[in-house]
Amino acid sequence: MLPRGLFFIFVQCSREKLKRMAVRKPKLLIIGANGFVGSWVARLADSSFDVTLGSRNVSGPNSARIDITQADSVIDSFQTIKPDVVLLTAATADIDKCEREKDLINQINFQGPVNVATECNRLGTRMIFCSTDAIFDGTLAAYPEDATPTPVNEYGKSKARAEKAIAEIHSDTVILRFSLVLGRAFAAGTNSYVDKLDAQLRAGQKVATPTYEYRNPIDVRRLARVMIEMASRPETGIFHVAASDKLARYELAQKLAVKLGHSPDLIVPQTEPIPGRAPRGLDDFLVCERLPAVTGFVVPNCDEVIESAIDRTT
Repeated sequence: MLPRGLFFIFVQCSREKLKRMAVRKPKLLIIGANGFVGSWVARLADSSFDVTLGSRNVSGPNSARIDITQADSVIDSFQTIKPDVVLLTAATADIDKCEREKDLINQINFQGPVNVATECNRLGTRMIFCSTDAIFDGTLAAYPEDATPTPVNEYGKSKARAEKAIAEIHSDTVILRFSLVLGRAFAAGTNSYVDKLDAQLRAGQKVATPTYEYRNPIDVRRLARVMIEMASRPETGIFHVAASDKLARYELAQKLAVKLGHSPDLIVPQTEPIPGRAPRGLDDFLVCERLPAVTGFVVPNCDEVIESAIDRTT
């Protein structure tokens, strides 16, 4: 038996340890943390989660090298980090590249998510998976969460296969579908449409933009906050994150040009598909039903999305 004094110290230490365990931040692994969306989540989640930045090319504190196309890399990273939640933003979203390099894209956009879901299931880790409106062909007036996927290009097909496989592998998964994500990036080299458009217009370039493709975009700030909230909630399944209305991509680009301080005349109407370009859905309108019902999310309109998208502050 411990002496009375030592016993008291032991009990106090145990209580302090339990307190620390009770208030510890859950561990969030962001795979694709160097990307446009992942970097936003990393900044906004820091106050609520113990964030690890995961990528094939990452270094520094709170980071981990991980290649989702290699099962061993995923297993090793998970064993080291032991995440409570994994957010998978890593993917190849260049639709035309996906059409040309089907085998490579299958590894990144399908096998990679399968590897992550398999390890999440083994460890009981919650998974948030980023999907896309491109799983639909754009021939219907609107697509609710329970609509059947009808992809028309290899990118959409790879994402639709990944959705189905993940749902079968791991029950504690949230699939977030979104269309065009608008916002400013924190670093160069991401796939931020707003940054690319701004650079082109600053250079005086005219930008041809389709008049026949309609989208209901979301700003990256709102999307990141949704991801963080869903990482902490028990609900699973498919959720759409999108604006309440839609714009032709031509009109959307004009509105962004004005907000960025450029002439809308630099946006040139493109009335027909470019030869050799991968097919796209004409009107992939995502109906955002489940998210407001579950979380109280206030669905913004396109003007509100655009206003938020030009602001880089968090």
